[in-house]
Amino acid sequence: MKTVLFLCTQNACRSQMAEALVNHHLAGRVRAFSAGTAPAEVHPLAVRALAEAGIDMSGARSKHVDEFAGRAFDLVVTLCGGAAEACPVVPGQGRRIHAGFDDPAGATGGEDERLAAFRRVRDRMRAELVPLVARELGIENER
Repeated sequence: MKTVLFLCTQNACRSQMAEALVNHHLAGRVRAFSAGTAPAEVHPLAVRALAEAGIDMSGARSKHVDEFAGRAFDLVVTLCGGAAEACPVVPGQGRRIHAGFDDPAGATGGEDERLAAFRRVRDRMRAELVPLVARELGIENER
Protein backbone atom coordinates (compact mmCIF):
# COMPACT_ATOMS: atom_id res chain seq x y z
CA MET A 1 0.00 0.00 0.00
CA LYS A 2 1.27 3.49 -0.87
CA THR A 3 1.72 6.08 1.87
CA VAL A 4 1.33 9.84 1.89
CA LEU A 5 2.11 12.41 4.57
CA PHE A 6 0.23 15.72 4.56
CA LEU A 7 2.02 18.60 6.24
CA CYS A 8 0.75 21.91 7.50
CA THR A 9 2.07 24.05 10.32
CA GLN A 10 -0.58 23.31 12.98
CA ASN A 11 -2.02 19.99 11.73
CA ALA A 12 -5.42 21.29 12.83
CA CYS A 13 -7.46 21.83 9.64
CA ARG A 14 -6.15 21.30 6.11
CA SER A 15 -3.77 18.41 6.74
CA GLN A 16 -6.32 16.68 8.97
CA MET A 17 -9.02 17.05 6.31
CA ALA A 18 -6.65 15.82 3.59
CA GLU A 19 -5.70 12.77 5.65
CA ALA A 20 -9.35 11.87 6.26
CA LEU A 21 -10.42 12.45 2.65
CA VAL A 22 -7.60 10.36 1.15
CA ASN A 23 -8.09 7.56 3.68
CA HIS A 24 -11.80 7.54 2.78
CA HIS A 25 -11.65 7.91 -1.01
CA LEU A 26 -8.49 5.88 -1.65
CA ALA A 27 -9.03 3.26 1.06
CA GLY A 28 -7.17 0.02 0.50
CA ARG A 29 -4.72 1.64 -1.91
CA VAL A 30 -3.29 4.58 0.02
CA ARG A 31 -2.73 5.16 3.73
CA ALA A 32 -2.57 8.84 4.60
CA PHE A 33 -1.07 10.51 7.65
CA SER A 34 -0.76 14.15 8.69
CA ALA A 35 1.51 16.21 10.91
CA GLY A 36 2.77 19.71 11.63
CA THR A 37 5.65 21.60 13.22
CA ALA A 38 3.44 23.38 15.76
CA PRO A 39 0.47 21.08 16.37
CA ALA A 40 -2.73 22.64 17.70
CA GLU A 41 -6.06 21.10 18.62
CA VAL A 42 -7.99 19.68 15.65
CA HIS A 43 -10.47 22.37 14.62
CA PRO A 44 -14.07 21.36 15.45
CA LEU A 45 -15.36 22.86 12.19
CA ALA A 46 -13.02 20.58 10.24
CA VAL A 47 -14.53 17.61 12.05
CA ARG A 48 -18.04 18.93 11.36
CA ALA A 49 -17.42 19.63 7.66
CA LEU A 50 -16.10 16.10 7.13
CA ALA A 51 -18.96 14.57 9.13
CA GLU A 52 -21.39 16.27 6.75
CA ALA A 53 -19.65 14.38 3.93
CA GLY A 54 -19.98 11.07 5.77
CA ILE A 55 -16.39 10.94 6.99
CA ASP A 56 -15.80 10.46 10.72
CA MET A 57 -12.68 12.17 11.96
CA SER A 58 -13.90 12.63 15.52
CA GLY A 59 -10.95 10.65 16.86
CA ALA A 60 -8.34 12.69 14.99
CA ARG A 61 -5.47 14.23 16.91
CA SER A 62 -2.80 16.70 15.90
CA LYS A 63 0.63 15.16 15.54
CA HIS A 64 4.09 16.66 15.50
CA VAL A 65 6.17 15.89 12.42
CA ASP A 66 8.80 14.31 14.71
CA GLU A 67 6.39 11.39 15.30
CA PHE A 68 7.20 10.30 11.76
CA ALA A 69 10.98 10.70 11.92
CA GLY A 70 12.69 7.85 10.12
CA ARG A 71 9.50 6.64 8.44
CA ALA A 72 9.51 6.47 4.65
CA PHE A 73 6.59 7.86 2.66
CA ASP A 74 5.92 7.51 -1.04
CA LEU A 75 4.67 11.09 -1.20
CA VAL A 76 4.85 14.15 1.06
CA VAL A 77 2.34 16.93 0.36
CA THR A 78 2.59 20.40 1.88
CA LEU A 79 -0.73 22.25 2.11
CA CYS A 80 0.06 25.68 3.60
CA GLY A 81 -1.51 28.16 1.20
CA GLY A 82 -0.28 31.52 2.42
CA ALA A 83 3.19 32.75 1.51
CA ALA A 84 3.71 33.86 5.12
CA GLU A 85 3.06 30.36 6.49
CA ALA A 86 6.05 28.16 7.14
CA CYS A 87 5.37 24.58 6.07
CA PRO A 88 7.53 21.94 7.68
CA VAL A 89 10.31 20.33 5.70
CA VAL A 90 10.93 16.61 6.06
CA PRO A 91 14.34 15.87 4.53
CA GLY A 92 14.68 12.56 2.74
CA GLN A 93 10.98 11.73 2.85
CA GLY A 94 9.73 10.55 -0.53
CA ARG A 95 8.76 12.82 -3.38
CA ARG A 96 7.49 16.17 -2.17
CA ILE A 97 4.84 18.30 -3.83
CA HIS A 98 2.93 21.39 -2.78
CA ALA A 99 -0.85 21.74 -3.08
CA GLY A 100 -1.86 25.04 -1.51
CA PHE A 101 -5.26 25.53 0.06
CA ASP A 102 -6.61 28.53 1.94
CA ASP A 103 -6.67 28.14 5.70
CA PRO A 104 -10.34 27.85 6.69
CA ALA A 105 -9.41 28.58 10.30
CA GLY A 106 -8.77 32.17 9.22
CA ALA A 107 -12.36 32.67 8.07
CA THR A 108 -14.27 35.45 9.79
CA GLY A 109 -17.91 36.01 10.55
CA GLY A 110 -20.42 33.89 12.35
CA GLU A 111 -20.34 30.13 12.63
CA ASP A 112 -22.27 29.68 9.35
CA GLU A 113 -19.73 31.77 7.42
CA ARG A 114 -16.80 30.01 9.03
CA LEU A 115 -18.31 26.56 8.41
CA ALA A 116 -18.85 27.55 4.77
CA ALA A 117 -15.09 28.16 4.46
CA PHE A 118 -14.38 24.65 5.77
CA ARG A 119 -16.91 23.20 3.33
CA ARG A 120 -15.23 25.01 0.41
CA VAL A 121 -11.82 23.63 1.37
CA ARG A 122 -13.29 20.14 1.89
CA ASP A 123 -14.99 20.18 -1.49
CA ARG A 124 -11.94 21.53 -3.29
CA MET A 125 -9.72 18.91 -1.65
CA ARG A 126 -12.12 16.16 -2.64
CA ALA A 127 -12.24 17.42 -6.24
CA GLU A 128 -8.55 18.30 -6.67
CA LEU A 129 -6.33 16.81 -3.97
CA VAL A 130 -7.64 13.24 -3.92
CA PRO A 131 -7.19 12.83 -7.71
CA LEU A 132 -3.78 14.54 -7.50
CA VAL A 133 -2.58 12.07 -4.87
CA ALA A 134 -3.91 9.16 -6.91
CA ARG A 135 -2.09 10.42 -10.03
CA GLU A 136 1.16 11.12 -8.16
CA LEU A 137 1.11 7.62 -6.69
CA GLY A 138 0.09 5.97 -9.96
CA ILE A 139 -3.19 4.48 -8.74
CA GLU A 140 -6.77 4.64 -9.94
CA ASN A 141 -9.20 6.97 -8.18
CA GLU A 142 -12.41 4.94 -8.35
CA ARG A 143 -14.56 6.76 -5.78
